Amino acid sequence: MTINGKTYNNILLVFALESEAGKEFENFNKVFVGIGKVKATYNVTKAILKNTPELVINLGTAGSTTFDRGSVVNCSRFIQRDMDVRALGFQKFETPFSDEPVLLEYGLNIENLPNGICGSGDQFEIEHINREYNVIDMEAFALAKVVGQEGIDFLCLKYISDGADGNAADDWAQEVRKASIALRRELDRL
Repeated sequence: MTINGKTYNNILLVFALESEAGKEFENFNKVFVGIGKVKATYNVTKAILKNTPELVINLGTAGSTTFDRGSVVNCSRFIQRDMDVRALGFQKFETPFSDEPVLLEYGLNIENLPNGICGSGDQFEIEHINREYNVIDMEAFALAKVVGQEGIDFLCLKYISDGADGNAADDWAQEVRKASIALRRELDRL
């Protein structure tokens, strides 16, 4: 696969759930890391050690109040949306006693796709009010962090399954079936 002029031979696809991959990615090297930042961190680390990929591609579903349901958004900027230690004088989303910026910028940008800022957290957001991010998921920040620390190229494509609102759970349950088809179509265009 060639992306932005660079050819990759050893690619690892990362999904949270098998339902996000459907049957569209059966002949790919892939891993299902589970839901949440801890599982994602642990399982992608194990997969990187086993496979030593040149490129990790995170494919999955996400909510958004900005992008239309059914669209695919490229994310290369990430926020850990459930990190909140303002009570101790830290900035919103800042990791205490760290020199890391709040906004993690890591990943490839695909020219023909909209680019979003992904807020990852360990709760399913049904009342999105934060303006700092416009794509909501539960794993991408952790994946980008680990992959970046390992010096591996990273691509994150999110299928917008819901509006991160009161209907998010029902919408996600219906839309997750469509995600694999849309994500495969975008991967084939690269």
